[in-house]
Amino acid sequence: MTMNFSPPNLIGAQSAHVGANPYLDRFSSARAAGTVIMYEYKNLKPKKKLKEIIKVLMPEKKTFLKFPYKFKYNIKDRCVVCGSQKVWESGDTMRPPLPLHKVRKGYPMRGTYCNKHASIHKQYEMLEQQILAEEHGLSFSAYIPSAKSLNPVNLVTSSPMTTLKQADMQSLSAMGWTIKPPNNAIENKEEELFRLIIETNNINERVKTLLTEGVNVVNVETVGE
Repeated sequence: MTMNFSPPNLIGAQSAHVGANPYLDRFSSARAAGTVIMYEYKNLKPKKKLKEIIKVLMPEKKTFLKFPYKFKYNIKDRCVVCGSQKVWESGDTMRPPLPLHKVRKGYPMRGTYCNKHASIHKQYEMLEQQILAEEHGLSFSAYIPSAKSLNPVNLVTSSPMTTLKQADMQSLSAMGWTIKPPNNAIENKEEELFRLIIETNNINERVKTLLTEGVNVVNVETVGE
């Protein structure tokens, strides 16, 4: 049986749809242009997986006598890994961030990721979040909101208010609410002064709001006989 392999047309190709080359190893196959795949790790430990997938996403370099010296696909709208041309729309949810020349850090490059390597980059981000969660004693599922937590009924958990701040009273008074402190059976002069100050401030806030909204004030003159 003869198996034919056609290399992708990198220049001008929006996405390279080619079959996997059976002669490539795991690493080279993951870096080559092709359809979207889920990268299968060789290692089992998370930190070794992270090093492995970062190595897959490293930008391709030019070589001279087997010595790398310069990035090969550092061009706008070209995948920095395989060289496929890809123009991302601004509203595309799968649009990857700007590639960094060391994946996790470094300076941003002029190129981008193709569909295949954008999917692998998303896989890398999820693995990084999983490692971060495990370092802090959390499970990775804590980062994924459940349908129950997104239910608006469950989001309303506030209890009745028993205390008000000065800003709360001013805001409610400006909307037209009348706020009075609780009446004491025996009120001394200091308590009466405090109550009157609060009521006066609330009335002033309401007056300011009415004047700001442009209420027409009509002067009524009393004409004596």
